[in-house]
Amino acid sequence: MTDTYAKIANGKWTSALFKKLNLPQPVTLTRFSHGPDLISGRLLIGAATNSDLIKPILETFHDAELAISYPNSTPELANLNDQFNNTPLSATPISLNAMNKSDQFNGIVFDASGIKTSQQLSALHRFFQPAIKQLSKCSRVIVLGRPSEHLKDVSYATVQRSLEGFCRSLAKEIGKNGSTCQLMYVQAGSESLLNAPLRFLTSTKSAYISAQVINVKPGTIHGTVNLTKPLQGKTALVTGASRGIGAAIAETLARDGAHVICLDIPALKPDLEKIAHRLKGSTIVADITSDDAPTVIAEFVRETSLDIIVHNAGVTKDKTLARMTNNHWDVLMDINLSAMERINERLLSENLLSQYGRIICVSSMSGIAGNFGQTNYATSKAAVIGYVDAMQKPLAEKNITINAVAPGFIETKMTAAIPFTVREAGRRMNSLKQGGKPIDVAEAIAFFAQPQAAGVTGNTIRICGQSLIGA
Repeated sequence: MTDTYAKIANGKWTSALFKKLNLPQPVTLTRFSHGPDLISGRLLIGAATNSDLIKPILETFHDAELAISYPNSTPELANLNDQFNNTPLSATPISLNAMNKSDQFNGIVFDASGIKTSQQLSALHRFFQPAIKQLSKCSRVIVLGRPSEHLKDVSYATVQRSLEGFCRSLAKEIGKNGSTCQLMYVQAGSESLLNAPLRFLTSTKSAYISAQVINVKPGTIHGTVNLTKPLQGKTALVTGASRGIGAAIAETLARDGAHVICLDIPALKPDLEKIAHRLKGSTIVADITSDDAPTVIAEFVRETSLDIIVHNAGVTKDKTLARMTNNHWDVLMDINLSAMERINERLLSENLLSQYGRIICVSSMSGIAGNFGQTNYATSKAAVIGYVDAMQKPLAEKNITINAVAPGFIETKMTAAIPFTVREAGRRMNSLKQGGKPIDVAEAIAFFAQPQAAGVTGNTIRICGQSLIGA
């Protein structure tokens, strides 16, 4: 759907007026189209003293077309010099305080894993205060640290947790430029697995994701890594695949090489068959809440294989709690939550989801922040987040990962039907000052589905442009 406000706000004859009135002027986000998914242009890399993630960070960008720089005037210079001297990457030391306006960066990556005391937090200010002024439009900022719950030293755990506040605040400052900021917590022993999430978060595939925390944990990458077609040879099942976000998910998984099994209800069979035909995929026509749905799915995938399942199907039935009937509550809960549980239980109990498989669930911002008239919907979507968190450990024993996405305001036919004033408020109430697109949700799901994302499990990522509501 066309964002008329954004067109006017950035129009040739009107942009100056909008700027003078301090009205939002959404930047057109740069999204992935084709080719390598790596960041290009200029990248600035920095680190606090004694940080130990620089080596895997540099390995991530070994095949990128980048001009890499690092600061030459900080106490951390000796450590950075040593790291860059031991890599084939070419990098240039620069003075952060002597840059001019033309020195623009497309990305900034900072290793904060060495910050262990409150006094050492000054490394963040020392590095970012001059560097942040040099960000180009639609750039990426990534901070890496260690998860505080795995740190025994109180001071170390305290300051590593503080990185969340820093990144969320910085994301709000740079969002008007179309830029984003993320935090990656890398658990000890999983350093070799930070490659995939770092590639994704610095790429144009993460255009509408900001202020998120990605936890990287130990895992095993199985099979050959294919950076162009990461899902080549995989089979994926997507529920609710006939339209909107579900269709975008199916298309993106197919783009990345997967054979996609598209599932939806009988009433949407024509749309379902159309998209499956276009993607050279398969179809399952079924109501996921029916008693035989787990059996229908199990028998279908038993004859082939199943590597990825995306639980996208869901509904809203909005009423205030005082006016909500049993039907409004029970039907929604069955579709949004119970059906997913039953299907997963059947597939897992019969080992029909392959080892090293991927389960990806779709939650919602309502499940995080709540929403007026959506006690039922918010309950179901919060439960999805809880399910992902609870299932990560038992699934890890089979090398299966489970993650969720929580979309915010996404431009679909459903949001197009929202009254104008409510729709405009929904679009602007985030740091990027615009709604997302179905592809933004699909890209995050495709990332979770990759074999290379073996270290990413138990995460719920908001696809919301850093919504102003919620945590």
